[in-house]
Amino acid sequence: MNAIAEAATISVGQSRWTITTVLDRRHESLPFIFGKLAKFADVGHVTLVDTSTKSEVDAEAPNLLIASAPFVYLPEYSGLAYMHVWNGVESDVFPRRFKAIIEATYDNFFVGCNVEPVADYRAFGLKLQALERITELSAKVHPPNPLFGRLWGSLNTYIKERNASEVSVRETQDQGEGLSTAITRLVTAILRDPAFEPDGEVAMADAAMLMAADGYGIGRVVGTHDGEDVVIRTSDTQKSFLFSKEPHPEDLAVEAVRHFQRVSAERDMKH
Repeated sequence: MNAIAEAATISVGQSRWTITTVLDRRHESLPFIFGKLAKFADVGHVTLVDTSTKSEVDAEAPNLLIASAPFVYLPEYSGLAYMHVWNGVESDVFPRRFKAIIEATYDNFFVGCNVEPVADYRAFGLKLQALERITELSAKVHPPNPLFGRLWGSLNTYIKERNASEVSVRETQDQGEGLSTAITRLVTAILRDPAFEPDGEVAMADAAMLMAADGYGIGRVVGTHDGEDVVIRTSDTQKSFLFSKEPHPEDLAVEAVRHFQRVSAERDMKH
């Protein structure tokens, strides 16, 4: 949060990036930090009208803003809601630039930042249901903070006991019926009933996939549909919502909290 409030400026190609328009409300009843991820040029060019000659002239404009993407960070959820800006700050660019700015603010010294998408369970589940068999499950996950999913609670405990900063899991089976995984049934069941209790402990690979889908890593499922190989990534079904292009910070924070609350209830996540 300090890094957002005191963000460094980085250069990527011919553009520069930083965080502007910061509103720090982390100590309010609804704690949040609002800002804009800004892309700008050292020296830009604008067209002016010369009224004396009735002509258009080119002029230099230092630190010309190219695009900016409003966002809000919610410490209660370690959650980030940001806007996709076409041809400026696209949804796949925002996490990379945000990460780089946060790390550069502390001179890239013993600091790490990652922005992982929260998957839309319904879209994820529909894609999984279309697979005739699953031949690969792979996930890379990291310790959650502050929420964790009940169905992958055992994996969360394992990570804590091992004092691990990251855990990778990969299973493959390209023969016969493929992997014996319950991932499709688990996603479908918890959507139908957040209080769903599986029969026995959830297998590690399935738990890691659920953990990645909940925003604590990246996951990939490979399977077949109509004889064709299909790859499904947790990042392919990112949770999103519609909102104003020029949001009022408090309004965006309230709306983002509502969606994170819905995700937590939908998946029966705990502190």
